[in-house]
Amino acid sequence: MKNLVILGSTGSIGVNTLDIVAAHPDRYRVLALTGGNNIERLEEQIRAFRPRLVAVISSHQAETLRQRLGEIAPEILHGVEGLMACASHGEAHMVVSAIVGAAGLIPTMAAIEAGHDIALANKETLVTAGPLVMARAAARGARLVPVDSEHSAIFQSLEGHRKGDVRRLILTASGGPFRERSLAELAQVTPADALQHPNWSMGRKITIDSATMMNKGLEVIEARWLFDLPAERIDVHVHPQSIVHSMVEYIDGSVIAQMGIPDMRTPIAYALSYPERIALKIPQLDLCRIGRLTFEQPDLRKFSCLKLAYEALREGGTAPAVLNAANEVAVESFLRGEISFLNIGRVIATVLEAPRENQLEHIDDVLRADRWARSRAAKTIEAIV
Repeated sequence: MKNLVILGSTGSIGVNTLDIVAAHPDRYRVLALTGGNNIERLEEQIRAFRPRLVAVISSHQAETLRQRLGEIAPEILHGVEGLMACASHGEAHMVVSAIVGAAGLIPTMAAIEAGHDIALANKETLVTAGPLVMARAAARGARLVPVDSEHSAIFQSLEGHRKGDVRRLILTASGGPFRERSLAELAQVTPADALQHPNWSMGRKITIDSATMMNKGLEVIEARWLFDLPAERIDVHVHPQSIVHSMVEYIDGSVIAQMGIPDMRTPIAYALSYPERIALKIPQLDLCRIGRLTFEQPDLRKFSCLKLAYEALREGGTAPAVLNAANEVAVESFLRGEISFLNIGRVIATVLEAPRENQLEHIDDVLRADRWARSRAAKTIEAIV
């Protein structure tokens, strides 16, 4: 029986993880859950899975949960300290890191310091602090198993092969809902338009990131640290069908890909059960019905966020943390209807161009860069509005 801590249990990754747990009660037990603002869903999860420990954002949310749950209420903590307590629980066998955004960094680091294996869905942990995170994971013996479908595909395609035989990684991207739209059309995109992803069901922020292709840019940065390869050996191919989840090309010309229907339960289950596989009740992949799999180069003129991510990765230091923070602020502004879709990339570019300190030696450097970038992005948006 594997004891799980799920950081971000009320989001799409957390919900899918709990679906797998419910289908395999003989393999997994929920030890701790943390949730955001969806207290109703968190309450349902607590009643269904009876964790020993729960963490929420505020003391008010904690008290609300205690009153609703009554006698069956577990220990309920709040704030960053609560998240860290869950992440570092001494009885955990694996921590599922699924908090969206930079907020996932500190609790994920707490899990690493505790020496726990991590099922990593929070890409921002490696985007903002990749070299620091990988160094601590190695020092503490914490294994990071990717949950993102693209990184899981690469992880699986590398199994049984030598790292020295790898020529490049190829991350696939759906291209989002606007792959075929012109720049003029993109200028008129609304939040409702951008939230209609053609293939995947995801949270609001990640769906917008997919529409701008920033999500792929963040994945490029994450792949650099997960698989220890430079930006020059990580490519992106747009693959609208979302069947080939990513590929590895080897020095002899062989390309190994992992394929499957677009369903996040597959990479989640692999991370939970690695190195084994567990049965899932999902539709089989029918390539004959699909008929055609197509690939194309991303248009960096239309999707500047992907280009900015490569630039931040090559600059190094705190540039990826600045990129991520500016993006989070810009996306929220777009969702509120304050800035246009194309201005998301313009805000990020403006923040990245501003003079700043760029050293990355400690997590405090990441947090300082994150705060600076959020402030700078907010001022940039004020100037636009």
